[in-house]
Amino acid sequence: MGELPAFPWSALMPLRALAAGHPGGIVNLALGTPVDPSPDVARAALAAAADAPGHPATEGTPEFREAATRYLKRRLGAEVAETAVLPAVGTKELIAWLPAALGLGPGDTVAYPRLSFPTYDVSARLAGATPQAVDLTAGPPAFTPKLLWLNSPSNPDGRILTVAELREYVEWGRKHGVLVVNDECYIEHGWTAEPVSILHPDVSGPGHEGVLAVHSLSKRSNMAGYRAGFVAGDERLVRTLLEVRRHAGLIVPAPIAAAMTAALNDDDHVAGQRLRYLRRRTLLLEALLGRGFRVDGSAGSLFLWATEGRPCWDTTRDLAELGILVAPGEIYGPAGEKHVRLALTATDERIETAVTRLRR
Repeated sequence: MGELPAFPWSALMPLRALAAGHPGGIVNLALGTPVDPSPDVARAALAAAADAPGHPATEGTPEFREAATRYLKRRLGAEVAETAVLPAVGTKELIAWLPAALGLGPGDTVAYPRLSFPTYDVSARLAGATPQAVDLTAGPPAFTPKLLWLNSPSNPDGRILTVAELREYVEWGRKHGVLVVNDECYIEHGWTAEPVSILHPDVSGPGHEGVLAVHSLSKRSNMAGYRAGFVAGDERLVRTLLEVRRHAGLIVPAPIAAAMTAALNDDDHVAGQRLRYLRRRTLLLEALLGRGFRVDGSAGSLFLWATEGRPCWDTTRDLAELGILVAPGEIYGPAGEKHVRLALTATDERIETAVTRLRR
């Protein structure tokens, strides 16, 4: 295992304390943690399945697999076999351990976007492989890694890859024997562009060879506390992951699987939550622009990627003095050194408080 980086949020603790000292209280826009209620359908299903004395199946229940494949078809236009879907104990653990589970190790390279969620880097280190951040704005990298992580819509900058861009990565991956994995946890949250799954036939063709998509219910359904996600795509790779996860005991608890099934079968709660986020985004975007920030990207996801053209830690401190805690862009890679990330995952009251402070 390679040496792990320092946990990125530790450096933010002093500024969190500064923001918390504001007379009106802290507005925490640093973390993308949902604050709105989990959907009633999921909570009811969880309670109904609470009597679960036996061991659950690693591959999930038939009901879950059916719900996942129906969701992928209904919402994303992707046709996936039920045997090509596998539940995960939250997608962060899936991402972190996926290279190791697929047999990557020393001598292999795992590539990921230069602006990205830190766990892609960690996934390589846990496998003993070499992590390599790359600028993917101009297309696939010039070298050939074993695995390429994508994230569309992306965290932190909200970039959404087009059908043509995704197809280019898939075709390049197949040509060079590179596994291409798209983290699609924000795929329900496109604002100025429409996200597309890497599993859509316009991207990957009639099959999913060499392609995986990672899905989370944390952001879609306010179920971060449930640790509920799944991976889908190349059936051969999914079978490999299933066998590894059986041996490792990485199994979604039966009540959680029931809640996931109910949530995936229901679109109404997603539409309602989307409207909440859209309202918050509109208010916060207007306030940032009015204060002189430039907001880049941010076509999707649950964040605004903003800059004053100054070092990110300076901007973060100034906002903390207003009682607003944001994430300095450098956490997501050196390319974020002049940006900050503001999450939409705060209550309406806290977002409105932040807007009032920014306007002053």
